[in-house]
Amino acid sequence: MTGCCRIVLLFAVLIGAPVSAHDDWQATEYSRDAAHAPTPLPDRVVLTWEDDPATTQSVTWRTDASTKKGLAHIAVANANGRALQPEVFQAETEYFKSDINEANYHSVTFRNLMPDTLYAYRVGDGVNWTEYYHFKTASDQAKPFSFIYFGDAQNEVRTHWSRVFREAFRDAPRAAFTLHAGDLVDNNDWDSEWGDWHQGPDWVNGTIPVIATPGNHEYRRIGQGSRSDRYWATSDGKVIEVKMTAFETESNESGTTYKLSFLGPDGTSTNLEMNDGGNIVVVDDGMESITGFKQEQLLGSSFYAAPLYDRQREPGVPAVTTHWRPQFAFPIQDVPDETLKETVYFIDYQGVRFISLDSNKAPELQVPWFRKVLEDNPNKWTIVTFHHPVFSPGSDRDNPEIRRLWKPIIDEFKVDLVLSGHDHTYARTGQVDTTSLVNVPSGYQQAYDPEIGTVYVVSVSGPKMYRITKGNYAKKVAENTQLYQIIQVDDNKLEYKAYAATGALYDSFTLEKRSGRPNLLIEAPVEKQDE
Repeated sequence: MTGCCRIVLLFAVLIGAPVSAHDDWQATEYSRDAAHAPTPLPDRVVLTWEDDPATTQSVTWRTDASTKKGLAHIAVANANGRALQPEVFQAETEYFKSDINEANYHSVTFRNLMPDTLYAYRVGDGVNWTEYYHFKTASDQAKPFSFIYFGDAQNEVRTHWSRVFREAFRDAPRAAFTLHAGDLVDNNDWDSEWGDWHQGPDWVNGTIPVIATPGNHEYRRIGQGSRSDRYWATSDGKVIEVKMTAFETESNESGTTYKLSFLGPDGTSTNLEMNDGGNIVVVDDGMESITGFKQEQLLGSSFYAAPLYDRQREPGVPAVTTHWRPQFAFPIQDVPDETLKETVYFIDYQGVRFISLDSNKAPELQVPWFRKVLEDNPNKWTIVTFHHPVFSPGSDRDNPEIRRLWKPIIDEFKVDLVLSGHDHTYARTGQVDTTSLVNVPSGYQQAYDPEIGTVYVVSVSGPKMYRITKGNYAKKVAENTQLYQIIQVDDNKLEYKAYAATGALYDSFTLEKRSGRPNLLIEAPVEKQDE
């Protein structure tokens, strides 16, 4: 055999031989607990404000429990990093034990900063440091700026919410801050879920500050007892108590399926399955025995909506998750209840007062504080955020107490914009024909009142979706659509744009300030786009 033939034969053998070295290899899932475990290297770096955004900046971060102290370096940013001459700040360090690990959280508030100035900073322990981050202080004057607003992230945060956040950042990389309207995570006390939430924005949270109001999923119930106690509606209009006895999840490329088992008041058992949108896809005969609803009446309906309307029994005292205060540094102000600190607060930013209310507890106690903060407001614009919407578009959900207590104050002071979440749909108020409204609760008929001018928005940024059952009160609605919103304020004009997860423009309007009159709402036409 000639050399040429031998080479050809060898080549043929090589290309024809199957790759066998790793044929029997199987992937092993890496533990989320291990993935989110703290180390001596700082992580979960988050910028917030607990004081004036023009002259201060707060930063928090996490390390493992072996790191006993934290330090921060800060200097006016320059064009040559090696020439930085940073000032050293000593951090406050707080031990924190989560459900899976022990850690220390560190926090620093930089003070006496110059307004409208770019700073470079890093955090660490003197040996182990982060990279240098940049942030820019607010101006002490009313100047144009933009921010990004997110409704509920909540579920599959790492998988499906992270891309929404990053698409929003691509659109608004110079945003002044991000605003989160509650339900950042699903399980308030699961450290791995908070790890996913931090992983989505990653380094951006260390560069663009965060404003957040807590949702019901940032709350736990003290003295609640078992979380398995639930309430269901029955076909004859009664409310019965059931107990969840099993809960399993199955995930694949098409999504997540939740398998649940329950016991009725008489001991009858039933099993059902729902998808990650909360819709029932499988239910057995035991359901009819317990509730009177037949299978065909429930299949395709929301587990949390009519007719079944599952909700958790909540006899305990609500308390914000223990993760909230260590990882965020929001203003500590003269609120009516000690437990509302850092969930009820306001921040003034370049001519706009941002007010966070806590719709999870003590709404009546917040009324005098809310009124005072609006009475003493020197800013041209006012934006209020809280989790549970005044006008709920879906799933037979309504919050009449919030509407009764807070809307008269919103009306009186002509708040410009109210941003909420909770309902896993999109609805934005505007001028509609109120004479033809049907199937809406009392108080919805003038969700937008041109004599007041307040625009209410409910939005969702995560993949969990509900149905809209009474959205005809709203100017623009959406189901099964992950969204983010970019809002720009410039003197007498506020421009609002809502985008789908793909970056396609979905909704747009402008508010114009008018002396002695309510805002002028200008609807912007949006071209139909493939999403």
